[in-house]
Amino acid sequence: MAAPPSELVVEADGGSRGNPGPAGYGAVVLDPVSGEPLAEAAEYIGTATNNVAEYRGLIAGLKAARELAPEASVRVRMDSKLVVEQMSGRWKIKHPDMKPLAAEAARIFPASQVRYEWIPRERNKHADRLANEAMDAGKRGRPWQPADSSVIRAASATDTDTSAARVVGDQAAGAARARAALAGDGSSPDTGSLPDAEATARAAVPSVGWATADLGAPATLVLLRHGETALTPQKRFSGSGGSDPELSEAGRRQAEAAAAMLAARGTVQEIVTSPLLRCRQTAAAIAERLGLDVQVEQGLREADFGAWEGLSFAEVKERYPDDLDAWLASPKAAPTGGESFSAVARRVAAARDRLVERHAGRTVLAVTHVTPIKTLVRLALGAPPESLFRMELSAASLSAVAYYRDGNASVRLLNDTSHLR
Repeated sequence: MAAPPSELVVEADGGSRGNPGPAGYGAVVLDPVSGEPLAEAAEYIGTATNNVAEYRGLIAGLKAARELAPEASVRVRMDSKLVVEQMSGRWKIKHPDMKPLAAEAARIFPASQVRYEWIPRERNKHADRLANEAMDAGKRGRPWQPADSSVIRAASATDTDTSAARVVGDQAAGAARARAALAGDGSSPDTGSLPDAEATARAAVPSVGWATADLGAPATLVLLRHGETALTPQKRFSGSGGSDPELSEAGRRQAEAAAAMLAARGTVQEIVTSPLLRCRQTAAAIAERLGLDVQVEQGLREADFGAWEGLSFAEVKERYPDDLDAWLASPKAAPTGGESFSAVARRVAAARDRLVERHAGRTVLAVTHVTPIKTLVRLALGAPPESLFRMELSAASLSAVAYYRDGNASVRLLNDTSHLR
């Protein structure tokens, strides 16, 4: 019997279609020299966030590695900077959902045997594919099975031995054939020559080592809150379920001031806006100055405040005290007939993902409202929902978030009103 390997590589990933939404994880254990997949794991986990799914993938990968070689040193490679930095001890773990998962992951191997490395998303395709296979299986109402893996299907197509062990086992030649098929290479390595197969495997898999991030130009969302309406100075709830007020005279001046400043900077390449009138008017003033078209993004509309529309905070406290207490206590609570912060977050996150994918590497002006802007900033920072109550966003203020290809985000600006002074 061959001795267990002294070193293993674990690649893990997780995803959520909605964040939170239907979620799954994937993990693969690799031979560090040949890149041979030694074990795969994937599972649909129901409704969860991206971070929870990523941690679950990490746990599954570490457990699979422990089953293969409990004494081995393990190099974990993930495209989640959050998980890598937290498990490396450089970032604190504050979210209550993350703490028990991180603790479970830390117990699988002694800390001295595990090291963590961030890799770009394009180098984590195997685990990412497994996570998507698991989510697809969950959508069909059945558990993920190893036969779902396209690696196994590809190997079966080029080898009379269709057992999973030809790929997820101890055969470097089988693994090389699978990777060649996945890469779209119709040829199959010579199975009679093991050195040739090993060479193919080494060529197909990035060398193990410290990864240098090549994130490229981010998609940058410049977030402009609309100018004032008649309701703004009165601090009345004005969402997507009310009267849809137009800009006041002061609001039109603010829009022109923002347009002049953005024209001077010359960085905005696209403009998108909430469908509400006050945003469309603000966006139109800027588009005219910049010579750009405006696209409407429904996901950027303000929260629907239901029965609170047009009321001041004091009036809501008097008329809907139970509503208000619940709303302040939980992001899942909604005003009577309105929309919760949790619902807004799902909608805004989906709009963000569409914009980032559509405008990769470009700077986009998004004209929107208080709640969507605060939500985008909160999500970029990984801050809890209660942080929405701890941000100030003035009328016609500018904020900015950059989104990188590895899934990370960087808040560049918050509530800049220098153009209004």
